Amino acid sequence: MAQTPAPSGSNQGGLPYALAAYGVWGFVPLFFKLLSTVPPAEVLAQRIIWSLPFCFLIMLFRRQIGEYLVALKDWKILRLLIASAALIAVNWLVYIYSIFTDHVLAASLGYYLNPLVNVMLGMIFLGERLSRLQLVAVVIAGVGVAILLAGALDTLWISLTLAFSFAFYGLIRKIVPVGSLPGLTVETTVLLVPAVAVSAWYLWIGDGRGFGSDGSITLLLMAGGIVTAVPLLLFATAARRMSYAALGFVQYLAPTVQFLLSLFVFREPLKPVQLACFLLIWVSIAVFSFDMWRKMRADRMVAA
Repeated sequence: MAQTPAPSGSNQGGLPYALAAYGVWGFVPLFFKLLSTVPPAEVLAQRIIWSLPFCFLIMLFRRQIGEYLVALKDWKILRLLIASAALIAVNWLVYIYSIFTDHVLAASLGYYLNPLVNVMLGMIFLGERLSRLQLVAVVIAGVGVAILLAGALDTLWISLTLAFSFAFYGLIRKIVPVGSLPGLTVETTVLLVPAVAVSAWYLWIGDGRGFGSDGSITLLLMAGGIVTAVPLLLFATAARRMSYAALGFVQYLAPTVQFLLSLFVFREPLKPVQLACFLLIWVSIAVFSFDMWRKMRADRMVAA
């Protein structure tokens, strides 16, 4: 059964789990860099194949197998999860590609933009109203993206694809009446057949770069399932123990770590237009976060 989110302002020990989840997601480029000789499509396929058993193990531990089976048999739910599966597959593929091609900076920008795109989609599709500060935040972010159009168009598609694919994914998952983990397992089940087909293709052509070509590469590809499942379990635990508003502040940890990795570990060049865009995005996030903090404080006062 889906867990009810913690009420606004509550924090029953969820922060360590949230920090761990977003910390793993922030440092995950270091893991995928070890697989940079493998085609991105094969890495994605193996990630899907090996994450499914771990998802089942976690569901078994949390007693959510029944919810998974119900979602799989309900066509109204299944067709939405097929769409969300396609979106998360695109998101994962572009993310892996960005790491392999030394564009982690562009990826971090995409995930910085994601919460702001979520706000915009909520207004368009869910009838949610933007506060004045949220509107200001979205406009500032829009200016930042417009600046990139002037001088970093070659990587802008990565940032926008990551931001919008994950935002639309979140939008669908918001309206689908199924828990986060059973829903992810259904999505992974849906993607299993194409993933197996892609993996079989690479095994057949035998280019000597992917699964089965080298013991260490094979183990790393299998470990991709753990890298996928463990932070999701940590995230699900955090979501049950703290408010989503509070969780929203922690989500900026992952792109911040990615940003720092891109500059100081992967030595990616930071163009002036990219710096200007990041500065505007950070101002936008500051405005957005202040508005969230203000609402959380008001909710606490009302509750008191």
